[in-house]
Amino acid sequence: MQGNFIYHNPTKLYFGENSLSYLAQELSSLGQTVLLNYGSGSVKRNGLYDEVVAMLRTAGKNIVENPGVMSNPTLEKLQEGVRIARENKVDWILALGGGSVCDYSKGVAASTFFDGDYWTAFWLEGHQPAEDQKIIPVACILTMAGTGSEMNAGCVITDAAKNYKVGHVFDSRLMPRFAILNPRYTMTVPIDQMKAGIYDIMNHIFEQYFSGEDDNTSDYIAEGLMRGLIVAARAAVKDPRDYEARSNIMWTATWALNTLLKCGKKQDWMVHQIGHSIGAWTHAPHGYTLAAVSMAYYRRAMQFGRPKFERFAQNVWGVKTAEQGLEALKQWMLEIGLPLTITELGATPGMIDSIVSTTNYFPAGYMNLQPADIKEILLESL
Repeated sequence: MQGNFIYHNPTKLYFGENSLSYLAQELSSLGQTVLLNYGSGSVKRNGLYDEVVAMLRTAGKNIVENPGVMSNPTLEKLQEGVRIARENKVDWILALGGGSVCDYSKGVAASTFFDGDYWTAFWLEGHQPAEDQKIIPVACILTMAGTGSEMNAGCVITDAAKNYKVGHVFDSRLMPRFAILNPRYTMTVPIDQMKAGIYDIMNHIFEQYFSGEDDNTSDYIAEGLMRGLIVAARAAVKDPRDYEARSNIMWTATWALNTLLKCGKKQDWMVHQIGHSIGAWTHAPHGYTLAAVSMAYYRRAMQFGRPKFERFAQNVWGVKTAEQGLEALKQWMLEIGLPLTITELGATPGMIDSIVSTTNYFPAGYMNLQPADIKEILLESL
């Protein structure tokens, strides 16, 4: 390993079928008024909402509800959450749902006590909250595997009026204080969401793996996670109620993006940036937007990072050449039912220039992409 890094992750995880039972002991150390963020109502239909609310009430907590957090949380919804948190003087936030609800809760936690334009400061300019700014503690009860938001400080928000979707990684103060992960809860989401989450996990690993030329411990860990995810995804698609498969997917999602794999690594997050822009224009599931451009993107990256792509082929897929490795990836994606074109997501040729114009640009692992390159990738992905 050649990179220098600091590793710090303060999130406590409770994992397994009995994990919700630990919520009661955590409540004793948290404040009186809780902001309960959740989505469109699936947590009410499956009974989880009732269980959690009963535990909060038993502990004597004042519950302020904020339902309707969407799969791509909007700036308008963020502003609503900040207003609710301020008006009710909430002490902590409980995110009940998928990664988007966890993301959103961090955004509210960071913005409530910020004096100024938090959207511009955090998401558009990439600043961190001041060291002396108050941050509201966040906890998560996860119902979908994919984002890794339960053990990181990332938060993606969409300005729906401008079709602009942008993520910001806060510092470790915004990592959840604790997260509860019961794989059974993930069985309540639609199969399409499961599939989208699976590819989001895989691409999180790719974005950290496809970079660098040194012999890096992080890459060995990444290869193991990829191999396990391939097996678990096949099993889960065959039988969505396979607990072992769903638990392995959930655990892999956490380790794919809890800051471990990036240690000592240069990274490449451009597939995510392109995917965010596609999602802002099509409203397609996040993992599907990543899948739809991955083949075109990684064929291009392979030209500049062939040794790593050959290693990927051999160590992950058991084939010899870089081209065979990408073909094996493609066949696995087809096998589990992922989209391979942006046309399948509702994108049209007429959207291409708009998607390019709202894509964020960062230094990539083996490339330094310009708008013309993004346009070519999108056209190839139609």
